[in-house]
Amino acid sequence: MRGGPAAPFPPWPKPVLLLLLLLLLLLFSRTRPQGSPGPLQCYGFGPLGDLNCSWEPHGDLGAPSVLYVQSQKYHSNKTWTVAVPTGQNWVTIPREQLTTSDELLVWVAKASQLLWPPVFVNLETRMKPDAPHLYPDVDFSEDDPLEAIIQWAPPTWPPHKVLVCQFYYRRCQESWVLLEPEVKSIPLMPIEIQDLELAIGYEMFGRCHVDKEEDLWSEWSPILPFQTPPSAPKDVWIMGNICGAPGRQEPLLLWKASGLCMQVTYRVWIQVKDQEVIQEETPYCNFSVPTQAEWVGVSAVNATSWESPTNLSLTCLGPDFAPHGVVVKSISGNTELLVTWQQEPGELQEHVVDWIRDGDPSEDLNWVRLPPGNRSAVLPVDFKEGVPYRITVTAISPWGLAPAPSVWKFREELVPLSGPVVWRIQDSPSGIPAVAWEEVPRQQLRGHLTHYTLCTQSGTRPSVCKNVTGSTRTITLPDLHWGPCKLWMTASTIAGQGPPGPSLQFHLPDNTLNWKVLSVVCLLWGLLLTGCGVSLATCGRCVHLRHKVLPHWVWEKIPDPANSNFSLPHVKEVPQAQPPSDSPILEVEEIEQVPVKEPSQPLAPLDSGYEKHFLPTPEELGLLGPTAGSRLRPEPTSGEERGAPLTDEDIEAQS
Repeated sequence: MRGGPAAPFPPWPKPVLLLLLLLLLLLFSRTRPQGSPGPLQCYGFGPLGDLNCSWEPHGDLGAPSVLYVQSQKYHSNKTWTVAVPTGQNWVTIPREQLTTSDELLVWVAKASQLLWPPVFVNLETRMKPDAPHLYPDVDFSEDDPLEAIIQWAPPTWPPHKVLVCQFYYRRCQESWVLLEPEVKSIPLMPIEIQDLELAIGYEMFGRCHVDKEEDLWSEWSPILPFQTPPSAPKDVWIMGNICGAPGRQEPLLLWKASGLCMQVTYRVWIQVKDQEVIQEETPYCNFSVPTQAEWVGVSAVNATSWESPTNLSLTCLGPDFAPHGVVVKSISGNTELLVTWQQEPGELQEHVVDWIRDGDPSEDLNWVRLPPGNRSAVLPVDFKEGVPYRITVTAISPWGLAPAPSVWKFREELVPLSGPVVWRIQDSPSGIPAVAWEEVPRQQLRGHLTHYTLCTQSGTRPSVCKNVTGSTRTITLPDLHWGPCKLWMTASTIAGQGPPGPSLQFHLPDNTLNWKVLSVVCLLWGLLLTGCGVSLATCGRCVHLRHKVLPHWVWEKIPDPANSNFSLPHVKEVPQAQPPSDSPILEVEEIEQVPVKEPSQPLAPLDSGYEKHFLPTPEELGLLGPTAGSRLRPEPTSGEERGAPLTDEDIEAQS
């Protein structure tokens, strides 16, 4: 370290000087050689720099220390002291107070007590040089293997004195490697680093020391970063449904970065059918390509002359060339997955196994490329339990590719985190309630769905649950009771049943009440129509409706019981009177005409409405009617209807 200039050297008395010389002679055998890395060190800064001395703290730090310097070459037996500030363990002696190429003996004392053995300092060699300088322009060879050539300059130094320098380099934050052999400043030669890799960032630094002063190195030079020429990516892959129906998103071309600890700009080549090759540059490791693309390639901008683009054919070869029987298994006690498949015999094909976690962006797709003949792969990734991964195996060749159907896999299935959301849909035509629900997202399902469980609760009745197949999305509920209803669903995997999803609550009306109301309405309507019909039929205005609306026993007139001959005593049959030949002339007395009443409709004896409604029939009484000739009515007596005139209806009935 550098400090303040030393105080002037005062002359010492001769007795004291002789005593110190004697002490130095006794301790000379204990003197450390120059360059000693012990507790006391002295060296100059550069060829013309000040002399710096430093030592380890010792004893009472508050006691003052004194540095003694004695010339051994030009001023023999000349000793002087340098005052050291209290608490300080270093001091700097200006170069003006020293003689060039002198040899010095230096020691430190505290309270007239020597702390450490003296050290020998040669001012011509005991110097610490500055750090070397590395030029930023780095040249590379044009042949393989790659070699870097770095120009450098040693620190300012006398041209006749040699400096020895050593350099270290490392590859992208790895361990430092020493370049062998060490480089000397005379003759000055460039630094060569061999067997480098393309598209890699490297770092380099160095230090120097004076020849024969191996322990006194300069400070490290600033680190020089440099990058080897970029190269095309070694592996290119496509993310998207190449052999299926076009999706909403264009296929995404992916490649693994070819550079480490450096930024590479890539050039993408795209061949679309019946079009010229498209060239685009991008600093990223992905690029969207048209769905009609037949061929793609990726190269690096400013790549070496021997580097060619990495190509990939996007022609779909069809399902006959695709792998089949893809099986993904978990490895016991491991977080990796084992993928196996079958391939029809044929020409040698490479296979690519890609996988991506559900919900991750397309840029996070991972893949491994396997040489021909492989039928299995262990995916070297820490797969999480309960997380769905989509895994696809694709056969590729220079003429195209053929992917197998993707497989969803969980390293370990867990219980679902939530249940499906249920909502009510339109009732069935018969009025039975119906509900539908959504699929549980794979991230929430955390396994392969085995079945759903639907639970219903009507009012205060206990809940009823039943299992529903995993492919069902709607269901009718014929067993629900009227009133408040509550529904919820759960999802199950092989690990168990998950919690219920959001419940659905609704009120189911009483359907029986509707039927009761409808029955009452129909009954009332029927009674109303019946009443209207009867009133119209019985009134005098609608006589013609009697025969059409009312039964005959209603519209038939009820005869007068006096006209009935059923209750008359049996009349003996008499012979019919002969027509008179010379009958006497009878005088007819004129009788006053009686008002004519509307007679009841005449009916044959025993067939009148009165007998039918009020009197038993002759058959019920066990009486048999007489012969046809005996059915003549007897001549009415004076107490009966002798003088009653015949009505029009009677005449019509007799005719």
